Parts: sequence; C-alpha cells; structure tokens
Amino acid sequence: MDVDADVDSGAGIRGTVAEGFEPVRDAFARNFAVLGDRGAAVAVYRDGRKVVDLWGGTRDIDGTAPWESGTAQIVRSATKGVAAAVLLLLHQRGELDLDAPVGEWWPEFKAAGKERTAVWHLLAHRAGVPALDRPLTPAEAVDPLRGARAVAAQAPAWEPGTDHGYHAQTYSWLTAELVRRVTGRPIGEWIAREIAGPVGADFWLGLPGEQAARVGRVGKGQTPETGPGGLRTRPKRAVSDAYADPGSLTRRAFAAITPLPDENDPGYRAAALPASNGIATAEGLARIYASLIGEVEGGVRLFTPETVELARGERSAGPDRVLVVGTRFGLGYMLDGSASPLLSRGSFGHPGRGGALGFADPDTGIAFGYVTNGFRKSVTADPRAQALVRAVRAAGG
Repeated sequence: MDVDADVDSGAGIRGTVAEGFEPVRDAFARNFAVLGDRGAAVAVYRDGRKVVDLWGGTRDIDGTAPWESGTAQIVRSATKGVAAAVLLLLHQRGELDLDAPVGEWWPEFKAAGKERTAVWHLLAHRAGVPALDRPLTPAEAVDPLRGARAVAAQAPAWEPGTDHGYHAQTYSWLTAELVRRVTGRPIGEWIAREIAGPVGADFWLGLPGEQAARVGRVGKGQTPETGPGGLRTRPKRAVSDAYADPGSLTRRAFAAITPLPDENDPGYRAAALPASNGIATAEGLARIYASLIGEVEGGVRLFTPETVELARGERSAGPDRVLVVGTRFGLGYMLDGSASPLLSRGSFGHPGRGGALGFADPDTGIAFGYVTNGFRKSVTADPRAQALVRAVRAAGG
C-alpha cells in the first residue's frame, strides 16, 4: 500500500509498504520521532520482490530540501559487502582461488612475513594488517597505487591466518589491488559493469559526475542516551578505552587514513575506497543483496547457492583484536552476532560505521538496505538500523 504520513519530528515519510510489513513503516517513523534521524531511507526485498521502499526527512544533514526517492548517501563500511561480492564472483567464475596465496597474483605482497597470506584471509579479516606504521593522508589514500604499496610493505600485527581483527581502512587497498591484479580493471569499474549494472542497482564505488546531484550531505547525527527498549547506547569501557588510546591497534586501524577525509568532498566521493566510500540508495543496497541470494526482477541472480554458503560460512569468531568485542565473519561479510545483530544466524551483510546497513537472509529470502545522512559513534549495531531489523522480524521476515 502507499504511504504518505507525517511523524512528530516533522519528517514526511513517503514510499510503499506491502501488506504485512507495516511494522517497518512504524519503526522507520519512530526513528525520526525518537531516535533522531534527520534524513534516511530503508528498503526490503523478499524472494526478489520489493516489499518496502521508504524515505523521509531532508537529503542533507544540515539542509531543508526533502529526501527524494532517488536520494543516495555514502554508506561507509557497508561498501565492504559489495566489494566482497567481487572476489566471491571471481572465485565463482574460476578466476580466483580463495585458498591460494595473495602473492600468486600480487608478488610484492609477500614482503615482511606475509608469504602465506591466503585470499580468504583478506576477506575474513585475518590478514594481520589492519593498521599502517605510517598512516596515509586523504590525498594519498585515494591513490590506489600508493595504498597498495603501503599494505604490501606493512609487517603484520599477527601471523596471518592465526587470529582476526577488523581491517577497517586497509580493506580498501587489499581488495582493490587484488581485483586489479586478477582482472586488470579497477574495482569500481568492475562493480559498475558486473554487479550494479546487470542488477539495476543504484550503487557506485567512484561516483560519476552526472550522479553527484543525487547525493546528500552527511554529518554527525544525534545520539540519544538510550536506544529502543531503554537500552543504553554508550559503548563498554574497554571499547571506549581502546578508541581513546592513540597506540592501540583499534585506534591505529581506524586512523590508517589521517586526518579523516571529508566525506562530502566531490574528489573523495569520486575515488574508489572499497572499505569506506561506496554511495548507494537504500533500494540499491537491498537490491544487490537480493540478487546475491535469488533472482530479482529481470531474472538476474549473482551468487550460486554454493557461493552463498561461502559468504555466510563462519571463518572468524570471538574477540576481535581491533573492535575489542566479539565478532563473526564469513568471507567478506559480518555474520549475525552480538556486534552486528541481523535477522537470523544465517544472515550475512555489513554495517557502515554509525549508520548504514545492508544484508541478506537466505533462509527467509529477505534482503535489507538502510542509509542515512546522520552518522553516530557506533561502529556496528546502530540503534536505528536495529529497530528496522526487529520490525522486519516482526513482519514475518
């Protein structure tokens, strides 16, 4: 049914909701009224058919122009899930052996004790290079060759394959360079031609100039003291301490680009950093995940059932050396767990720090996308996205 409802915050919620998914509409409205959303969108697919497509608020965090149906936003680390799909599709096509050493395609990467680092170690955050001894400036970071040289020369923080820790920024250069070595093409171009184009999804890694007007400005969003149900949203003391300590692996991993880039800068948005700067509509993000687990309208399906099982098969679990809390990873995807609650234990996807979320749940046929212009301090379980996930579950997802 069509939706055209104002909520107490003054945000106009528009879009469509299929019968039975009204709890998602209600949760989305509550995100504006109670959880401080300024501008956002959510989309849900079930068995390849779109059942939720909602948007509301303002397109810019600091503006008044309304969010429209085609408004896109930067999705930060939710980009990682789409980048992972590239490597898994190359494996599916027989072009990349996930168990082979990275150095088979990228000889320079074998330096400093990384000779046995396997391709799957990169995807499961087991490569041991989440931080750089010398961080890159924003200008250096968007140069793919400079980033690739830096991670290739970096000595690992642990023996690759023996432990895991979130590669928050270095995931960009690890995946982008490997794709370039295997295919001869930049990863953003590969995504455009082999994923977003065939699927019909609004997702860009390296924003084209002609799409720039569709993308809103992002910034810091409001952070209520409590989340849904009165649960406190402040992180645990150990996590706070890790982020505050300049010498911690946590702080160094997130500071691999220093100072932080301006995410509203056109030059940054035009670059291709598969860890952090993909740009998407909520509908585009959900549509890509829908195409990973089944056919979407038009008959397109990207992953075979065997590749779906690779994506969601647990490869890393337990205390994360970077995020400090316990995490679970498949091949390139966060799995359902305390750090990133998804729809079920069989779900796989990826959040973006402080906001965005995309995932698929093969067991129910659900694919989900949420984007926002207001980022918060949370790294994984953003309360707004989680409220929507719970609503999908309540709707029978």
